[in-house]
Amino acid sequence: MNKKIVVTAAILTAITIGIGAFGAHVLKNLVDTSSLASFETGVRYQMYHVLALFVIGLTPSISEILKRRVFWLFGLGILLFSGSIYLLSLQDILPFAVKGIAFLTPLGGLLFIVGWVWLAMGVLKSK
Repeated sequence: MNKKIVVTAAILTAITIGIGAFGAHVLKNLVDTSSLASFETGVRYQMYHVLALFVIGLTPSISEILKRRVFWLFGLGILLFSGSIYLLSLQDILPFAVKGIAFLTPLGGLLFIVGWVWLAMGVLKSK
């Protein structure tokens, strides 16, 4: 699991940097400042959680079961939270409607919170 987490985190870091560069260099000319700020929030939260996955993957004192659970909670949180923010930020230039996915953002945020709480509880319970 450690190798899977670290490799996934490395790939997600590269993707996150690419998404951030897209926002900084391309989107600034296509969307308003509010949408750009929202997009940057998605990138920031994605990067926070990718870096957290690196730490989790490289920390031997965290149990494999806890790592697996937090990995999935953070991964789904990134997909729902950041992914929905990206799409909502781009809604003015997308050829399809995305307003209906707005409920995914807080759901993804909740998965982040649950992941952090689960991590804290797991570490507290470990020997």
